[in-house]
Amino acid sequence: MSELAIGIVGIAALLGLIGLGVPIAYALGIVGVVGHVIVTNLNQTMVQLGLLSWEHGSNFLLIAVPLFIFMGQLVARSGIASDLYDCMYKWLGRLPGGLAVTATATSAGFGAVTGSSIASVATMGKMIMPELIRYRYDMRLSTGSIAAAGCLAILIPPSIPMVIYGVWTETSIGALFIAGILPGVIMALIFIAYIVLRCILNPELGPKGPRFPWNEKISSLLKLLPTIVIFAVVLGGIYGGIFTPTEASAIGAVGVAVVALAMGRLTWPILRQTLHETGIVSAMLFAIILGGVMFARFLVHTDVTSTLVDTIAASSLNPYVVLFFIALMYLVLGCVLDTMGMLILTLPFVMPVVLHLDFDPVWFGVFITMMIELALITPPVGLNVYVLKRVVPQVAASEIFWGAAPFVGLISFSVLLLVIWPGMALWLPSLMR
Repeated sequence: MSELAIGIVGIAALLGLIGLGVPIAYALGIVGVVGHVIVTNLNQTMVQLGLLSWEHGSNFLLIAVPLFIFMGQLVARSGIASDLYDCMYKWLGRLPGGLAVTATATSAGFGAVTGSSIASVATMGKMIMPELIRYRYDMRLSTGSIAAAGCLAILIPPSIPMVIYGVWTETSIGALFIAGILPGVIMALIFIAYIVLRCILNPELGPKGPRFPWNEKISSLLKLLPTIVIFAVVLGGIYGGIFTPTEASAIGAVGVAVVALAMGRLTWPILRQTLHETGIVSAMLFAIILGGVMFARFLVHTDVTSTLVDTIAASSLNPYVVLFFIALMYLVLGCVLDTMGMLILTLPFVMPVVLHLDFDPVWFGVFITMMIELALITPPVGLNVYVLKRVVPQVAASEIFWGAAPFVGLISFSVLLLVIWPGMALWLPSLMR
């Protein structure tokens, strides 16, 4: 059997393992290691496994991942997220569908200090769903807006998928973070405009909230000032080239811890829970990365990626036709894989093709992140939907999926806008040069 045939069999075996419900980290690792042994030998495979474990385990850029996870966990557990919700509600609650608008804006703000979609949905669901139920908001609009707004957390920096993408493709993580700002803000505004318009046309879907005096609005904003300063320093430092994304993650983590301590909210149980959850999530991500690296090395040895690039080059297809099929692939994979698994699985195939077609890697990083967002709210996997389902068990998952359906269309429109107007992602990074 030729090496190319072995590579194709390996891909089929990987898809089979995933179909059987084997966790993506194990599936990638098993196929990568076994395939590597077949095309090389056991000794070389073990050497590669040891070297790759050390190389990625000590990667300076990947240190940002657990630090951003720690920052997000601490923001959620220390009550800073509640302060953010309180501030957003007092400023935006008077709009039609005010609570749903608040959920969107709060998720965008929460994403700016966490980078985790699941953490955003879980936190916002626990905080805002009881209020939405109390004020008799339409359940589909309520659950759909929270599930979809959680997607903003991985687009608005810091973004954990963008860190992984940057490390894997050797793309500037700082440029990726800055590139995600404008698309994230535009998408949040599109979500808000949709909610407001629907509630204007049908006020029963979501009533306006109470009017708050200006002194309460200003007070809620001042309470958030330290966190806003941390976010500004983190992004401003990256944008100005003062420090790297990893250094920014350390500054952000320490800054949030200091703010929580100064507010009297950093207790030992909270710190212990935060560290425990950070360790679990970080270990899971590292397992996926290591499995993905071994699988990618296996593909390189079998010439699968180079053959794919050569085939596409010989076909003379329009680059945007290829991009359409890549987008379609992500929509299909989103039905069976989680976000990180989808990213690690596809980059070894997709990135050589993208570079061959002369797409900007920073722009494509934003594109792929937005496609992953779609996977978070599309059935049958829809991680955001099932996270929210655990928060509101009385609501059927099908109801949440129906509620999220209009937002699938809005995200798709945002992706189309990004393709038509690449400057949406590339304008801010161009100012960094």
